[in-house]
Amino acid sequence: MQISIAQELPGLPPFRQQGSYTAFVEGWALYSERLGKEVGFYQNPYSNYGRLDDEMWRAVRLVVDTGIHYKDWTRDQVLQFMRDHSSANEAYFQSEADLYIAWPGQALAYKIGELTILRLRKKAQAELGDKFDIRAFHDEVLGAGALPMDVLEKRIDAWIERTKRSTSRNLQQVLFKPSISNGF
Repeated sequence: MQISIAQELPGLPPFRQQGSYTAFVEGWALYSERLGKEVGFYQNPYSNYGRLDDEMWRAVRLVVDTGIHYKDWTRDQVLQFMRDHSSANEAYFQSEADLYIAWPGQALAYKIGELTILRLRKKAQAELGDKFDIRAFHDEVLGAGALPMDVLEKRIDAWIERTKRSTSRNLQQVLFKPSISNGF
């Protein structure tokens, strides 16, 4: 969904409409998976099982990514770790091992993206309080296409400040609005 939104943003140059920063694109995907739980789609442990199984697989990927590229694990060590810690099948393990061997930091990138978006949301909620609107936050995150995480953070910080000013301005207009009935 977020890629489609980026491709349709007016005024965004084509190279930005097709932009792909792993931390942003896949970080948003992980973040958005959490939204289903937040809104109550999972009514019991059974309906939540697939989501939890995917979370477990992502934890395995984080360990494997680090194992390969920091601890110099062999492909056999990677495969054994996957077998020991996942419910997936052997064909999946084989293809995933090759992916993580060929793409250093991929698992770390998407987890950093998810955690960054969650941190920015918590920051916005804390600073805006009752004025925080989850839909407006999501619009702001997605409203410029895929971004590096530091640029997204600056964008969200600016949105928080605009929202505060807008809220303050609206309050001033209500409090200091001239009243026709009393002659002002």
